Parts: sequence; structure tokens; C-alpha cells
Amino acid sequence: MAGATGRAAALCSERFGSGTARGCGAAADGSLRWEAEAASWWRISQAFPAKPDGRGAGASAAAAPLSGLKAVLLPQGFPDSVSADYLPYQLWDSVQAFASSLSGALATHAVMLGLGVGNADASLAAATATWLVKDSTGMLGRIIFAWWKGSKLDCNAKQWRLFADILNDAAMFLEIVAPALPFCFTVTISISNLAKCIVSVAGGATRAALTVHQARRNNMADVAAKDGSQETLVNLAGLLVSLVMLPLVSGSPSFSLGCFFLLTALHIYANYRAVHALVMETLNENRLQLLLRHFLQKGEILDTTSANRMEPLWTGFWPSLSLSLGVPLHRVISSVSELQQLVEGHQELYLLCWNQSRNQVQVVLSEMAGPEAVLKAATHGLLLGALQEDGPLPCELEELRNRLRAGPEEDSGAIVRETYRVLDKLFPPFLEGLQATGWQTEKHQLEVDEWRATWLLSPEKKDL
Repeated sequence: MAGATGRAAALCSERFGSGTARGCGAAADGSLRWEAEAASWWRISQAFPAKPDGRGAGASAAAAPLSGLKAVLLPQGFPDSVSADYLPYQLWDSVQAFASSLSGALATHAVMLGLGVGNADASLAAATATWLVKDSTGMLGRIIFAWWKGSKLDCNAKQWRLFADILNDAAMFLEIVAPALPFCFTVTISISNLAKCIVSVAGGATRAALTVHQARRNNMADVAAKDGSQETLVNLAGLLVSLVMLPLVSGSPSFSLGCFFLLTALHIYANYRAVHALVMETLNENRLQLLLRHFLQKGEILDTTSANRMEPLWTGFWPSLSLSLGVPLHRVISSVSELQQLVEGHQELYLLCWNQSRNQVQVVLSEMAGPEAVLKAATHGLLLGALQEDGPLPCELEELRNRLRAGPEEDSGAIVRETYRVLDKLFPPFLEGLQATGWQTEKHQLEVDEWRATWLLSPEKKDL
């Protein structure tokens, strides 16, 4: 018994998420006495029952508003229910949303002036026609862009997210300068709305992809809903500031344009910091190429944070190697002999055709190819691309690169067949290293077309 101290041994304990557990013992009067818990700003413990003397009531009252704000704006279970990069991304995303809200107010003000709001001589019919042309152009653009690039948005979510916000700034700039171009006002704001509709598709789709990444407890809906609440709160703050800002700049177009450029600079910087803070554990072509290059040069695998920091965000749309996965078989062969050459010497679940002059790799996937086979095929293609780049390579690959540089007459088919053998040695430790450093190999974000094929596999591997 603990009669002397007024407390008994711990009867139970509790913890919030991954926090430190606190114990609970029995007091002398039979009530429960919980151990004190250090409060973090994001994790406020349940308020203790008020003691008869009123002590602790002030702390409970102070904790209640912060706890309520957390419940309104952050996903349930934060920070354990989301990825580690959630908080820095959302902070910078809120900054960019605030800057975008103010820039949008300036752009809307300019469009209203161009449509003739406040001008007694303006024609209602002309303004309505202009508005309809603007909207219809945007609707068509939305459909065409979703068809053209929809399947690529998952693969490079960070790059497309940054692209969408920069394009949005360009669209608002067109709206601001449109009143100064009355002879082509309709065309200017139609182009602007077209760009905004593309932004809507790219931004919405990449936001969904990032929500999948950030949600860690099957809570995508909660993460998306709280993201919407955060954005709404930021836009509300931007609206209030705009009510003060617009009367100050409405009489001076040059001052308005200067404010827009400052806000745009802040918007782009905050967007860059936001996407730069993301740490994706899935592999796309850019991240896989970074990891493979580092592995070939130093024999080690970059961790997820380091690789994401090195991933190109401005030039990620234009890789040096053209890698196509899941191409139709009829595109790469036209005869039985060509099929035999592609199949010869290996039993992989893909066929690879390499065009040296165009630095282009086309990969035909088998119907039995799973994520690991696709990952190996992509690694093979990037390995061939490394042969045409500078930098240290393992001795076997260095010999192949020297053969390539010795003369253009070197048979690319022979080089490809030899790289199958090299890859058999390199890929298993490469795959194990990826898994050991936290990369997800059971799924990926590589751009893969839907074509699949079957063929007679080589009966045995040949020693080359």
C-alpha cells in the first residue's frame, strides 16, 4: 500500500499517438491521480479535472482554444497520422495561398475595370459575351489538358505542382495588363482563363497525389478536408487584407503592378519551398536516375530525404534519356529475326530496344510483369543512358562505355545483351539497398503505358 505517500503503484497508463506514456495511480481518497505530461504545441493533453481549490483551471482554459484550433485545422491524430513532411509543406503552402489570394484580388479588380464596371458607357451585352467566350475557352482547355497530360501528373507531382502555380501567376499577369489592351481584351482574358483552367486540373490532380502521400492512416478524406479548411482560412485572411489593399492601389496602375510583382515573387518562392520540403518514398524516373547514378559511382543508396532534396524541380520535365515503358511490341519489331535478337540471352519479363543516336530506350513489358519487373526494366534503361554520360562507373560498365565511344559501328544489340548480364549482378543489391533505406519498391510512380505482350522466352541464359 502507499498510504504514507498517498499514491499506489501505477494502475494503468495512456499515451497520445507516439508520445510518451503517462501512468496513473490511486490516491489515498480512492481517486485517480495522473502523472504530469509535458505539452507540445501540437499535442495538448486532456484537461485534468479541476481540483476543489480551483488550481489548474487557468491552464485548462488556455489549452482549450489551441486544442480546438488543432481539431479544426489539422487531421485527427496529427502528427502521427500524416507524413513527416506534412507540417513544413502546409506552412509554405499557406504562405503561397495567401500571396496568391492577394494577387488574385488585384487581377479580378483589373478584369472588372476592363469589362466596364463603373463605366456608364459600357455595354452589358458586350461584357456578357466576353465572359461567355472566356469561360468556354477555359472549359475546352480543361478537357484537352486532362486528356493530354492527365496520366503524367502522378509521375512528377512536385514538378507539375510548381508548374501549375507559376502558370497561375502568368494568368493573373495577363488579367492585370488586359485593361491596357482594349483592342484585344477578350483574347487576353480568354487566354488567361485557359491557363487558369489548366492550373485547376494540374493543381487539383497533384494535390490529390500529395494527399495520398501524406495520409498515413487510411485518412485521405480527413487530410484533404483539413487542407481545404486551412486554405479557406488563408483565403479569408487574404480577402480581409484585400479590402484594405484595393482602395490604396486602385488609383495607381503602376503601384498595383508593383504590388503584384512583389506578391508573385513571394508566391513562387513559397511554392518552391513547399514542394522542396516534400519527401516522396515512391520512385519516379528522376528519383530512380539519381539513386542509380549515386549507386554506380559510390556503391551506396541515397536515403529518401537526400534524394528528394536533389530531385530537379525546374528541369524535371526534360530528362536527357527518353525512356518509354510499356510500348506496343509492333512498334519495336517488324520481323521474326528482330524478335529473336531481343529475346536472345535472357529470360526477363521485358524486351528492351535501344536507339543510341536518339538516346531513346523503348521497353516492351510482359503480361506477367509486376512492379519489380517494371522497376528493373526502368533501371536497365537508365543504365544504358549512363553509358552515354560522364562520371565514374563500375569496371564492366566502363569497358562498355569505352566500346561505345570507340566508334559508332558498335552494335547496340550486343551492348544491350551484355548489360543484361551486368544488371543481373547489380540489381539485387540495388533493390535491397532501396528497401533498406525506406524506398517503396512494391509500387512506383514511373510512367508506364498499358501495352503488354507475350513471347517465347529464351530456354536458357547464354553466357556472353
